[in-house]
Amino acid sequence: MHTAPAPRPAARKTPRKAALASFLGSTLEYYDFFIYGTAAALVFPHLFFPSADPALGLVAAFATFGVAYVARPVGGLVMGHFGDKLGRKKILLLTLGIMGLASLGIGFLPSYEQVGIWAPILLVAGRLAQGFSAGAESAGASTLTLEHSPEGKRGFYTSFVMTGYASGMVLATLVFIPVTALPQEAMMSWGWRIPFWLSIVVLGIAYWVRTHLDETPVFEEAQEKRQVAPMPLKEVLKFQGPDVLRVVGMSIMSVMQTIFTVFGLAYATSTAGFDRASILTVNAVAIGLSMFAMPLAATLSDRIGRRPVLLTAAIGCSVTIFLYFLALSSGNIVLVFLAALLNMTVLYSGFNGIWPSFFAEQFAAPVRYTGMAMGNQLGLVVAGFGPMIAGLLLVPGVTGWVPVAVFATVCMLIAAASVYFSRETYRTPIEELGGPYLAGTARRRELLAQEELAAQQQPARPALQRP
Repeated sequence: MHTAPAPRPAARKTPRKAALASFLGSTLEYYDFFIYGTAAALVFPHLFFPSADPALGLVAAFATFGVAYVARPVGGLVMGHFGDKLGRKKILLLTLGIMGLASLGIGFLPSYEQVGIWAPILLVAGRLAQGFSAGAESAGASTLTLEHSPEGKRGFYTSFVMTGYASGMVLATLVFIPVTALPQEAMMSWGWRIPFWLSIVVLGIAYWVRTHLDETPVFEEAQEKRQVAPMPLKEVLKFQGPDVLRVVGMSIMSVMQTIFTVFGLAYATSTAGFDRASILTVNAVAIGLSMFAMPLAATLSDRIGRRPVLLTAAIGCSVTIFLYFLALSSGNIVLVFLAALLNMTVLYSGFNGIWPSFFAEQFAAPVRYTGMAMGNQLGLVVAGFGPMIAGLLLVPGVTGWVPVAVFATVCMLIAAASVYFSRETYRTPIEELGGPYLAGTARRRELLAQEELAAQQQPARPALQRP
């Protein structure tokens, strides 16, 4: 006598565990991402791109920083496809491994003086692997946390994806402060490698937490009802193409982050005359405090809506970036800190704390990972090359930074327009998110049902009789 298999227990939401897993994973991803950005501003021009003109070496190093943002859409599309088909958790474990091993590998690379052209080639390969991983991480972590979050608090819990960004940035900066204090020869030979080697510690902790996390109830329900999209990319472009484009536009706001953290660091130390430790400390404090500002902004968005907070952030950042560069030009470190606090801690947190939930909420569950990853990572290509573009726009003189600030402002206005034309989602139940996809697939099922009914109702054709 055969007994029926025991029913699988109902999927359970674990918002705190999901938020912790996303926080730790994002900490690793952005720690690795920002140690590269810091090294690109301070070390790599000399070790991997030696040139008679230091400015050319700096632009080349910034170009390798931007290369990762070209790989990010590829990583987002590939991993988003499998994340929507196989599950969020499995793919997020894979992205952690790729990022950790890529960063560890960069820490062992020989310099241009040692192996010639192979040094920058290997550096670019490691950076591409970092970008591939990061392209899948933010969308996957946002999707996983959103789908574990209770209604009315989705913004708050999902904001921990980007508090991980702040944590990783602070860790990267704090690790580099003692490195920059080393004698020049020691820093250039082995000191810069230590931050890359340390990434293995964060990798181990984050991997352990994620292995103990359940798959999201939303995905498991889609599997049981056989609603998993067979080709998520094709489906999201068919039904939610305009939403993807709006997410691309909103993601361009991340130019503010790369201008501040990467180009701003290089400008402050090479043109404005600040010492490295002072600017790294300002960045660490300003972004470290945003770890508290982002959940507050997200909580506000759970009460009054995502769009008002995002619009305030975009417009406010476009004004305060001018104040930040003015402060750098003044040579006064106190003014620099106050401008950084206003621009990055207060205003940019209004974007950084909310986009993980808002972008994910634009899409229906069967295409959520793919749609968010594709839109977000395509927009981030502009952000990735932001420091390089800024380096090309910079002109000699005390006000040579003005074209850079104008470029950042244009990006903010594009983001603001994209926010304005996006759907408000903070009160929409999770099963009703991604309305265009739900309506389109419902209509498709209705048409298929009508075709099947019509086929059943057709009279059978009489068999042909032989004469």
